[in-house]
Amino acid sequence: MIDVTIFLSDLGGGGAERVMVNLANSFAQQGKSVDLILVYKVEQYLSLLHASVRVINLDYSKLLKSLPFLISYLKKEKPKILLSAIEDTNIIAICATKLAGVKTKVVVTVHNHLSSEVRHATNFKRRFVPYFLRYFYPHASSVVAVSKGVAVDLVKWTGLSLDNIKAIYNPVIPPNLQTLLHEIPNHPWLNQKQLPVILGIGRLDPQKDFPTLIHAFAQVGRRYPAKLIILGEGSQRNKLEQLINQLNLSSDVHIHGFVKNPYAYMSKSSLCVLSSAWEGFGNVIVEAMAVGTPVVSTDCTSGPAEILADGKYGKLVPVGDIEKMAEAIIETLHSPLDSQILQQRANFFTIESATAQYEQLFCQLN
Repeated sequence: MIDVTIFLSDLGGGGAERVMVNLANSFAQQGKSVDLILVYKVEQYLSLLHASVRVINLDYSKLLKSLPFLISYLKKEKPKILLSAIEDTNIIAICATKLAGVKTKVVVTVHNHLSSEVRHATNFKRRFVPYFLRYFYPHASSVVAVSKGVAVDLVKWTGLSLDNIKAIYNPVIPPNLQTLLHEIPNHPWLNQKQLPVILGIGRLDPQKDFPTLIHAFAQVGRRYPAKLIILGEGSQRNKLEQLINQLNLSSDVHIHGFVKNPYAYMSKSSLCVLSSAWEGFGNVIVEAMAVGTPVVSTDCTSGPAEILADGKYGKLVPVGDIEKMAEAIIETLHSPLDSQILQQRANFFTIESATAQYEQLFCQLN
């Protein structure tokens, strides 16, 4: 019998996927048998998995096609726990468990602030799937939100009481952090550091609002010479590159693409900025603090204010406010918070801490 089966659409370079990889590895390192079922063949994080995690890659074109397989898998393997992430995948996990008629406990995790996601969504599925959650999530064995803000918002979408939604902060800090820190980042601005380097990390899509960061950096550059590196890939890359050219910033701003080890880049940067319009949690903030790098973040609906204790561990600025972001960047570059204070706060979000909370939850269900 498998201890934990994790069901995901893919292993693309998103925060939810990285969280699930961290959990899979942690469970495996503790001697649990772990299966990872992927619907699509997108495997940016595949090489990060623990060797004992069995990967089942369905390579399907549609998520719905995975339902018959998952039902059959559950009947055959009868895992103790089925853990899934993201709303449409969560619905399939709940349906498969019910249709398989097994005793497997299905735990669904919610990684985004759904009200914000629906309000900004251009994708049909992302806009409408949350409206169906009240018909499905009450049938899950447990619903986990990645922050208290996500949990509160989830009440109105599911009809569940707040007492029936468990908030577990994301497992962000890996046990091999020190090893990752000593890797050399593949960028001359960091290895031949002549000016402060500001770092932005995330998918290049509207949620991360990199245009605000780029405009803010343009204002910073008039008063405080610096460089800006953006790590990530996504649908807005061409638009962002056009904006960089329009603002005559091509010599000072570089979209470097996705990297598997952001810690190496963070440790050599002067500041990390999260410019998101909304978040569920904000992994990047914790990752930066873990290496002692100061943070500036938008005070979006959920996540950053909880991590930064309402501004105690890093400046919070209004969403989309270019001037306030530029001011916060300059102030932080001029007077950065002590790295040890940041690292102590980051220790609150270790993989060990999150894993222990998930294990306690699993025990309560079984």
